[in-house]
Amino acid sequence: MSSIDTSQLLVQLRAAAAQAQSKPAPSAESAQGVDANFTSLLKQSIDKVNETQKESGALKQAFEMGDPNVTLPQAMIASSKAKVAFQSMVTVRNKVVEAYQEIMRMPV
Repeated sequence: MSSIDTSQLLVQLRAAAAQAQSKPAPSAESAQGVDANFTSLLKQSIDKVNETQKESGALKQAFEMGDPNVTLPQAMIASSKAKVAFQSMVTVRNKVVEAYQEIMRMPV
């Protein structure tokens, strides 16, 4: 076992604290970049859920029409995947709305 050099650890902690305090505030450009990234990520997620639901609907319809290449388990699994994806999207939406409402309740 090696012993910890407390003086060296203290110097490193002080250097990290000084670096954290001298960090500049985020600019408006970086905030817009984060907003754009979040928006595109949210749109991609919604599009993916929509695509999953469309695929599920197509498999269900193909099974109902008697397509021999589509089995009942395939249709049921696709339906379950679409349901889980939609429920997850609704949960995320509810959390975003909740966070927005909390921010709006904050005193200025």
